[in-house]
Amino acid sequence: MAERPNLRFLFAHPAHFLALGCGSGLAPKAPGTFGTLFAWGSFLLFRPYFSDFQLLLFFAAAYLAGIWLIDVTGRKLGDPDHGSIVWDEIVPFWLVLLLTPDDFYWQFGAFQIFRFFDIVKPQPARYFDQHVKNGFGVMADDLVAAGYTLLALELLKIALA
Repeated sequence: MAERPNLRFLFAHPAHFLALGCGSGLAPKAPGTFGTLFAWGSFLLFRPYFSDFQLLLFFAAAYLAGIWLIDVTGRKLGDPDHGSIVWDEIVPFWLVLLLTPDDFYWQFGAFQIFRFFDIVKPQPARYFDQHVKNGFGVMADDLVAAGYTLLALELLKIALA
């Protein structure tokens, strides 16, 4: 596996800064979890200022930009899906939060479910993770995890109704 990046690497290129989740991906253990926590915290900060439509447009742009950010950073690190790259957790989890009830317990549940699916990687996420070794594949497997998370949350809403 490639060497763990440091602060110098983080600030060496804007793509690295974003791909590493503004530093959250530098966590020595569970960087994906820290990236998802960063997504949750940042979402709570910017959510009140934008409409759902504006956020969807922003998330779409952030997703597409993420393909490039991850390609650039992964090539520099020598690993297209280096553990410190967490932009792929951040953007899909923002989408999950947008579509989750505005309640701490629902959001906490979404966090746990998203992390579960991101780690387990059910198909087709596993396919992208194992066979598409570039920014597209890295972003796609977490988007699939977000889809499974939203499905699970919807089933939970129905069960609780």
